[in-house]
Amino acid sequence: MSGFVKDGLARNFLAGRWVEGDHGSCIAVEDPGNQEHVADCAQASEGTLSAALDSARAFVERGDLSDLQPSERGRLMIRIAQEIRIIADEGAELLCRESGKTLEAARDEFLEAAQYFEYYGGVADKIEGKSIPLGPDYADYTIFEPFGISAQIVPWNFPVSIAGRSLAPSMAAGNATIIKSPELDPLGLAMLGLALERADVPPGAVSILNGIGSDLGARLVACPEVDQIVFTGSVPTGQHILRSAADSVVPSLMELGGKSAAVVFDDADLDTLMTSLQSGIFYNAGQVCSAMARVLVHRSLYDQAVERAAALAEGLTVGHGMENPDHTPVISARQLSRIETITSTARHSGARVVTGGARLERTGYFMAPTILADVDPTSEIAQEEVFGPVTCFTPFDTEAEAIALANGTEFGLVAGIFTRDLARAHRVARKLRAGQVFVNEWFAGGISTPFGGVGKSGFGREKGLEALYNYVRTKNIAISLKG
Repeated sequence: MSGFVKDGLARNFLAGRWVEGDHGSCIAVEDPGNQEHVADCAQASEGTLSAALDSARAFVERGDLSDLQPSERGRLMIRIAQEIRIIADEGAELLCRESGKTLEAARDEFLEAAQYFEYYGGVADKIEGKSIPLGPDYADYTIFEPFGISAQIVPWNFPVSIAGRSLAPSMAAGNATIIKSPELDPLGLAMLGLALERADVPPGAVSILNGIGSDLGARLVACPEVDQIVFTGSVPTGQHILRSAADSVVPSLMELGGKSAAVVFDDADLDTLMTSLQSGIFYNAGQVCSAMARVLVHRSLYDQAVERAAALAEGLTVGHGMENPDHTPVISARQLSRIETITSTARHSGARVVTGGARLERTGYFMAPTILADVDPTSEIAQEEVFGPVTCFTPFDTEAEAIALANGTEFGLVAGIFTRDLARAHRVARKLRAGQVFVNEWFAGGISTPFGGVGKSGFGREKGLEALYNYVRTKNIAISLKG
């Protein structure tokens, strides 16, 4: 943990230097796999935030990124990617211990963050405007300008990869960025700051601050100096941020989770479904915004699918993330209690607990992999995001019924279709209310495929070329040539 640690305290990355914060408060980081203390992180104070904003504004006004040749910005981002790859192993161990995820998944986060910088570094010089024909007496064209200061609130479930997902296009567009790290697992982002430092990122380009969301996060998004807000997290927090953004009329990018459904038709390959189910709901202990939280199965396959899903859940290996098991703990005691409560309520409301349904009796915050069957589609657990290793099975009889059930929540992040009939896959995909639809493989796609939701899943798109245009604003220049 060299670089960002001093006297045993992990510090804030403030515009290229490491600071502790003015009031000396710190955040204790716990290992959810064994409840051991991992580290203490210095908590950013109001003075720390003010300094970050001042540095970012000075950076923007100097044009240290926006005035660079776009190809130079691209080369800087490639350097960042290289440095992230160098620290990936050390960072993965820290992220594994603080978040509970497997060591392999933690390392993949760093490698994915590196990929984002490589991808957006490669398109930094391709953010192109256009010429608009107005006749021989006019020259008219558009250009894209960075917003200025992008404030980004990063969630705890994938802190490093999501930070990379938002920071990379922000830098490619020429913005300064201030990131509020998640208080439950801030160490991985401190390692990202170390990679930025080693890549010689210009002072003021990026700050990564530790703090509590209701304190530091709320103050950050309410700052009038902020030009853009990027948030990934819960609906209530997103709504609160949007109210703050409305006061200052600040453009915002929101990814607010989901209650995503897989629609399994009568010709589906159940082996393929089970492979997707394992990654779709049990990866990262189900703490994934686009998790396969609902499984809608044609009645002819329903009993068989439920039985196989239960066998899959019961066969998963369980352990600390450093052991790279199939199933890991959830992030905290509070999260475990919430998952248990909503699952218990579902049982008392008539859902059948096929397997799981309660915490595992072992040290750490482990929820048993849980399969619920015969779930009422109007019940709380079918409508609200659990954010844990719990999925709900419900039967259907017709295609129209399946579409209505899949679209029957306020969310619309992703959806899935399992069928051998590609004509049906195309037809149903068009009718599903979701920002992304997977066919025959949950989490199909990659960093180049646009990602984002509709409804209470939020708005705007991350990933792919589309994401770049969330980080710039369009200016039109119209010139009269009459004189």
